[in-house]
Amino acid sequence: GDFRQWDREVWHRAIEANMLAPIALIQATVDHMMSQGFGRIVNLTSSAVKSPVDGLGLSTGARSGLTGFVAGLARTVVAHGVTINNLLPGTFDTQRLASNFAAQAQREGRSVDEVKAARLQKHPAHRFGHASELGRVSWHMLQDQEAAARRFSHELHDELGQSLAAVRANLVSPNS
Repeated sequence: GDFRQWDREVWHRAIEANMLAPIALIQATVDHMMSQGFGRIVNLTSSAVKSPVDGLGLSTGARSGLTGFVAGLARTVVAHGVTINNLLPGTFDTQRLASNFAAQAQREGRSVDEVKAARLQKHPAHRFGHASELGRVSWHMLQDQEAAARRFSHELHDELGQSLAAVRANLVSPNS
């Protein structure tokens, strides 16, 4: 949307949903994790944090705040065996994406297939990600304790349009 139309209440709702709610969950769990000497937190934000998209200013602004907050906090908890990481996925094949395509098609007087094809053409990989790929990357970050400790504050994103499955292959390389 147009930022000129966002009043304080709209901004507050976006910040509450995309920044403060995840921080509240971290607040509720991190001390216990530290007392146990182990914990893993993975936030799913958006590649728009690194490569902003016009019209997504509300969520991008709030998610950027979360990303910055986590980068600082992660440095203070890693010595206690707790890692906090951000995953910044790009475009994934979801119901939300399908509804966005439908709305765009209606606005532009085009078919949904035409809108989707145009978006795929712009995408470097010429395909959208799948939830299972994101799940595998998240699981890797949660289960591989040695790799997680090395990545105590890591932002994993696919800014070049790679699928997260390809990024995962890079995670498990000997040079990670």
